Amino acid sequence: MNERIAILGAGESGTGAAILAKAKGYDVFVSDQSSIKDKYKAELISQDIPYEEGKHSEEKILNASLVIKSPGIPDKAEIIKKVRAKNIPVIDEIEFAFRFLNGKIIAITGTNGKTTTTLLTYHLMKSAGFSVTLAGNVGESLARKVANGNHDWYVIEISSFQLDGTNTFRPNVGVLLNITPDHLDRYDYQMQNYINSKFRLIHNMKSNNDLICFVDDTIIAEELKKKVIAPRVFQVSLNSNSTAPVHFTGKAMSFSLGTESFEITQSDTTLKGPHNIINTMSAVSAVYIAGVSVATIREGLKTFKNAPHRLESVAMINAVEFVNDSKATNIDSVVYGLGSYSGPLIWIAGGVDKGNDYTLIEAQVREKVRVLICLGKDNEKLRNAFRGVVPEIYETQSITELAQLALKVSKSGDVVLLSPACASFDLFKNYEDRGDQFREAVLELKRETEKATR
Repeated sequence: MNERIAILGAGESGTGAAILAKAKGYDVFVSDQSSIKDKYKAELISQDIPYEEGKHSEEKILNASLVIKSPGIPDKAEIIKKVRAKNIPVIDEIEFAFRFLNGKIIAITGTNGKTTTTLLTYHLMKSAGFSVTLAGNVGESLARKVANGNHDWYVIEISSFQLDGTNTFRPNVGVLLNITPDHLDRYDYQMQNYINSKFRLIHNMKSNNDLICFVDDTIIAEELKKKVIAPRVFQVSLNSNSTAPVHFTGKAMSFSLGTESFEITQSDTTLKGPHNIINTMSAVSAVYIAGVSVATIREGLKTFKNAPHRLESVAMINAVEFVNDSKATNIDSVVYGLGSYSGPLIWIAGGVDKGNDYTLIEAQVREKVRVLICLGKDNEKLRNAFRGVVPEIYETQSITELAQLALKVSKSGDVVLLSPACASFDLFKNYEDRGDQFREAVLELKRETEKATR
């Protein structure tokens, strides 16, 4: 009888794991406490993989020799407690896929910036002609990629939740961008637990592996002092006086990796803002270590297009730029957004507050923001935080009204920046829905404005 694997969660991660497990000859059962999306249900049916939705049948799960759980399922979930009580190993899909992966891995984590860095790393590798694929927390699951064929390189965005479920996972090149408070409800509100989760990235790395890390991050810097670090470490810094082999001189990104030294200016890339200098230095370091030439890197940087909702320039209307940064759902992300522009700004913020401390951005807002438009059902905390800091404050719950209001209060040369600092669930499905609706409203406003001036 084939070894039995139970998979909890039938999203991209769980379905990918099921496809790989089936391909490797396991007896597979998939269980999702919620409803399964039609596209994943169709895949499970086509692969003849038994599944259930709307429940977890213990008799079909607790007889497995291995459980693969969705990263979204916390260890506190009752079914996980029962699985562990039976001494059944519980792992993440990333860990399972790693067991069958033959190529090399660049794995990227951090509280902020990991998607941009992962996409840029993949783009530079692909532009250079490498056999490479993109997986993990962005795009398709790693298990699906491994099931569908072999690649020389796998560029993986990996979250703390995914790292929690790894035991043997070991990247050839690891990138650690930053660690700031996030998801603390998942970590018993203990910051050290979250830090330890992020550092699982290097848990199995060896002396012939490479770690790229942003050492201006005080948490990372302190942890590097406390821990025994096996891989070679390449430090990245924004400090012009830094001795880090990769740092920003104030004018250019400077790289001293191996026997070669070179510089790249941000104007040679398609990305804006100081946070994207960190992301670019990290991605360039990773691909250079992987074997991409400097000349090829320079060419690739010119053609990169970032994922939507990340400082995405939507349109220019009457010399006013509208920017969609809907992915900025916490204060740290907003710091990056505000820091990407010299002002003046029409700042759009609001939604479901995540315990934000707005004093952290008060000085930046006072310096750059001329108008604040609150987009949310409850804007009291936001209004109170910036009353007397921002000259004009408005409120709306309509995305169409928002775009029209932003244009009405703007002046030539202003930037209208949607960088909410909050979750979106009061008015939208998610941050993507918020960003999509904002983009659509701005483009419609642009069409109307151009039509009126003809």
